[in-house]
Amino acid sequence: MDARGLVRSVGVLGAARGVRSAWRRSRADAVALPRPGAERARVPGAAEGAEPRPGGGVVRFARSSLLVRVTVGGAVFCGWDGAGPEPSYALAHGCPAADARAELEPDTEGGWRVVSERMTVAVSHRGAVEFRTPGGVVLRRDLPPRWWDPVDTAAAGPPAGGGSRWTQCSRVAADARFFGLGARATGPRLPDGAYRLWNTDPGGAFGPGSDPLPVTMPVQLVVADAGTHLVFHDNSWNGWARLREGAEGAGSGHDRPGSCELRFDGGPVRSWTVVGGPARVLRGWTALTGAPALPPGWAFGHQHACGAYGGDDAVGPRAVAAAHRELGLPLSALHVSPPGLPARRRGGGGPAGETARGAGHGSGPSSGAGAGTERVRLVTAVRPAVRAERGDPVYDGGVAAGAFVRDARGRAVRGLAAAGEAVFPDFTDARVRTWWGGLLEKRLPRGTAGLWLDGNEPLSLAAFGDATLPLSARHALDGREGDHREAHNVYGLLMARAAHEYLFDLRPRERPFLVSRAGWAGTQRYGGVVAGPAVADWRGLRASLSLVLGLGLCGVPYCGPDVGGGEPLPAELFLRWFQLAAYLPLFRTRSADGHGGAGPREPWDAAPWVLEHARAALAGRERLLPYFLTLARIARRTGAPYVRPLWWGTPADRRLRDCGDAFLLGDALLVAPVLEPGAVRRAVRLPRGRWYDTVTGDVHEGPGTAVLEAPLSRIPVLARAGAVLPVASPAGGMELEVWAPAPGRTGRGVFAAGTGDGSERSRFERFTTRREGGRVVVEREGGGEIALPLRIRGI
Repeated sequence: MDARGLVRSVGVLGAARGVRSAWRRSRADAVALPRPGAERARVPGAAEGAEPRPGGGVVRFARSSLLVRVTVGGAVFCGWDGAGPEPSYALAHGCPAADARAELEPDTEGGWRVVSERMTVAVSHRGAVEFRTPGGVVLRRDLPPRWWDPVDTAAAGPPAGGGSRWTQCSRVAADARFFGLGARATGPRLPDGAYRLWNTDPGGAFGPGSDPLPVTMPVQLVVADAGTHLVFHDNSWNGWARLREGAEGAGSGHDRPGSCELRFDGGPVRSWTVVGGPARVLRGWTALTGAPALPPGWAFGHQHACGAYGGDDAVGPRAVAAAHRELGLPLSALHVSPPGLPARRRGGGGPAGETARGAGHGSGPSSGAGAGTERVRLVTAVRPAVRAERGDPVYDGGVAAGAFVRDARGRAVRGLAAAGEAVFPDFTDARVRTWWGGLLEKRLPRGTAGLWLDGNEPLSLAAFGDATLPLSARHALDGREGDHREAHNVYGLLMARAAHEYLFDLRPRERPFLVSRAGWAGTQRYGGVVAGPAVADWRGLRASLSLVLGLGLCGVPYCGPDVGGGEPLPAELFLRWFQLAAYLPLFRTRSADGHGGAGPREPWDAAPWVLEHARAALAGRERLLPYFLTLARIARRTGAPYVRPLWWGTPADRRLRDCGDAFLLGDALLVAPVLEPGAVRRAVRLPRGRWYDTVTGDVHEGPGTAVLEAPLSRIPVLARAGAVLPVASPAGGMELEVWAPAPGRTGRGVFAAGTGDGSERSRFERFTTRREGGRVVVEREGGGEIALPLRIRGI
């Protein structure tokens, strides 16, 4: 048989295995899940009374009840049918304390209201809930939810466990724009359409309802003239969010409000709402779901995902590290797959992949001489699937410990991974998370400095349908017991939790490094996200920026794409993608699979001019490392993303709300990537103030539109007048780069540094700038000498 025939045979066998796996899933669901039957629609009905409680109270309706609670941080919880804030995998420290100053009181027309410092919550006689500013402007109006209860339980009241499917419609201002919902390929402003809330394997489709991605979140950030608010529906079941922007009436016409219709297949009807400016909203959201993990300093350098771990071939990790060094390309870390596992095959098994046996203490790139340079760390890919093969110590040990997801009969559920049938650890069980962490310690390659969690949606290959476990698969859910319909979306989050706890226990004085492909609300507590694009073309390049901006607005600041998505790219596209990624928090390139057996392709396989410009982009990244570290420490304290939409500081600017092709890097820089082929200049909408081109020094005034030069050698980057940002100096130390404020205006900046003990504690130094005649004066807030050298620019 020739090579082509062999490939065809392998493909047929894989497809056949996928069909069998999908058939088994369908059969398991049909046997173990309740059969669809007659349903009865239910709405809350009329209000019958209320019970005051700390921070609010319970409003009782004819066929349901609503709990309203204002917490000390200003966030408001609403739970229907007896749903409380806990249990929740999203909340970092449980439900915050109630704000004792907020009380439930009667409102007009038989309704009730709770007045707090930051918002008023008004509940109508029929169950509609309005969130108003202190001035009385309505930010959001949630209409009464509607449930579809099985007929056999409808007479007895709401079913336990949130088994009823439900829907709820909301109204927002006519000028409001929607953001968030996790990592979305379309955005960052989300256009009209339906968005599925179910983590799936990345696909090639773009657009509302057809953007399968592994990090979805029921988190909406809504920006309007009246204010910004974030609403989170704490429900991990499969759902859809149908968005429709409003329209303002012309002349004497009426406004058409914007709308969001949520539909879930089950689970509780509960939500959290936070209001304020964008910075305050993200601070409140972080207080609920946890501060973002602070990556180690090396994690902000260039990282590269290459082939399988081990081996002496020309594309192995050692050769890749040596090539970077010889070509003068800074490299901070190598991401590698376990031995024997193809770098881009999804699935895999065991804590270090399907074929990790015997790899526990191998040699390879590490934080030492293994990579040929002290600066290169080893990040090992880890997949949840364990190959179902008797004699494998991981499989046998997991069976003995009852560690795998099981079916209704108590047997381990078998899925399909790259190397065959596989089983999956039940990360919703604390005992299993501990067991799995112990396996990592024994089986990871020596010198592993961090983990890359892949295929953890969880992914079980199939020829059709959702590539995951049977919906009837049973999970512990930390003692509550449930099925995969509830556990699926939080599976990647809990795998990240297990990995983070292992890394922290292993090296308590070092900050863990972890990036994950899948996640959910709160995943920032454990690490970052590799927001891989769905396709490796110009659409994928644009999607990369959308994914990072969307995740940042959902509280996950450390994220970034795989440059190129692991595919061979045209030279211009690769370069523009590389230049964009150099200004994103996670800067990771990836070896590309060749076609027709050509083998992997590394970045330097492109034309020499591409290599030259890529080297310049890397030099710019190295120079900004102190600034990235400062942004990371700010995010740790406040939740503010590193990468921010242009409207971050001025959400009332409607034109900026619609800009999705440029972004702010912190407060100081505006980055305008090139997202179209053949472009050597581009227009960008500027926020208010003076902006300097960091290369030419040209001055641009905002608000307005500027046309910027964008040769192949660079993408436009502007600095805000008056900004102070820490950068690496040419001599190898650090300095403060100060951009002159406009005449009569002042500026500011901040520098954050660690305490030197390897912990997450930080010290902040803040600076102010002003002009005095022809010179720029820089002062440290609170007085004192400025220890770092100053470089004044813009004069």
